[in-house]
Amino acid sequence: MTQIIHIITAHSVLLFLYAAWSDFRSWKIPNGAILALLALYCLRALAELLTAGDLGAALFSTAGFGGDAAAGLLLFVLGVVLWSLGLFGAGDAKLFLPIGLFIGWHGMLPFAVFLLIGGILALLALRLPMPLQLAHLSLFMRIEEIRATRKVPYGVVMVIAALSVLAVRYGKA
Repeated sequence: MTQIIHIITAHSVLLFLYAAWSDFRSWKIPNGAILALLALYCLRALAELLTAGDLGAALFSTAGFGGDAAAGLLLFVLGVVLWSLGLFGAGDAKLFLPIGLFIGWHGMLPFAVFLLIGGILALLALRLPMPLQLAHLSLFMRIEEIRATRKVPYGVVMVIAALSVLAVRYGKA
């Protein structure tokens, strides 16, 4: 059953990367990716419940489903508030829900730290001058377009922070 959890986590990583790439390329995070991430989390939670020795702890503790749900809802509400203030796109707000579910309550502080570091690095990447040797590459052309429009694809930074937390979390296991 542990292998199934690892397979589900690997698929979720790929979906998170797809969401980040889509946000970077078009400032859009597909609803299908969000729904697929939610479905994968439900499968992972079910697999963890089936292998849990103490069902109550698996459901209601901060390290179990209860903590995951609390983290997901807290981040989702934060995303909706930021969206209503015009600071975030709707896709970024929706992406916070599966991120919170996958990182869990105990991953919230590391996620915030990685998000801060990623935000600073993204700000630097958008502020520093572009080397002329790299200006013709499509990646750097897209960064120039992002600079010109001042619309930042926050989903990229959010996904990198979430994957960093997952790497730390599952690196121990």
